[in-house]
Amino acid sequence: MNLGTLLTAMVTPFDRDGKLDVQRAKELAVRLVDQGSDGLVVTGTTGESPTLTLDEKAQLWQAVVDAVGDRATVIAGSGTNSTAASVEATRRAEAAGVHGILLVAPYYNRPSPEGLFQHFRTIARATRLDVMLYNIPVRTGVEIPVEVTLRLAEQCPNIRAQKESHPSLDGIGRIARDAPRGFQMFSGDDSQTLPAMAVGAVGVVSVAAHVVGPQMREMVDAFRSGAVRRAQELHQRLLPVFKALFAFPSPAPVKWALRYVGFDCGGVRLPLVGPSAREEEALKDVLHQAGVI
Repeated sequence: MNLGTLLTAMVTPFDRDGKLDVQRAKELAVRLVDQGSDGLVVTGTTGESPTLTLDEKAQLWQAVVDAVGDRATVIAGSGTNSTAASVEATRRAEAAGVHGILLVAPYYNRPSPEGLFQHFRTIARATRLDVMLYNIPVRTGVEIPVEVTLRLAEQCPNIRAQKESHPSLDGIGRIARDAPRGFQMFSGDDSQTLPAMAVGAVGVVSVAAHVVGPQMREMVDAFRSGAVRRAQELHQRLLPVFKALFAFPSPAPVKWALRYVGFDCGGVRLPLVGPSAREEEALKDVLHQAGVI
């Protein structure tokens, strides 16, 4: 299955009491697809997965599938640092009708390369869904070696993609070159989208698409069609926005940015907090200068 080229790592809307707002999640999903996303990652890190219960995640998966499942791919963040818990969550995601799952590298317990291989293989073999691996060593404390990804791609046909959030682009280039045909690499960092595509990524799992979705769609499509100069112009124009959305712990910046553009998704759950007055002013300034607000 083609997972898409502009996937948005969707935030999780909360109401004023910090409870899950399922209706607002449906509305956000429709908004994101209307603005150019051809896939949504639900309950990933940007969706505050560490603070969601499994029942809350299942509600979100079902809600987003119901809202846009016929228009975009819906990928459930079902990976944890427990293999058994990840299998259980993946089965719940499959029952909700999602198109794929996102499996982050097991955080904190920092398994060996063989442990990573067995973890991902076990989950992949427990589902018929397409699997996207997620390499983000700055958060997990462990890196998925290129050799492990290639081994998994060869042995598990439903492991079809990897989201790469690494300061080096070498892994994207090597995997794009050596993985089986059809394996898709995605940038996990908006600011690396264009350089990542230059070395073999097909697109991005984006945070910025919450507020600059049409521009992200145009940039990805421009590069893929050979309009490299136009893609460069868009990248350079959007770069301050990309940086501002991670100026303090995510997803608080993008949730506040959504509030500024008139689509309130609530706050963040502890241990995350909202921006200070200075952070908020700086974010508003960047968004004003970029013409977002």
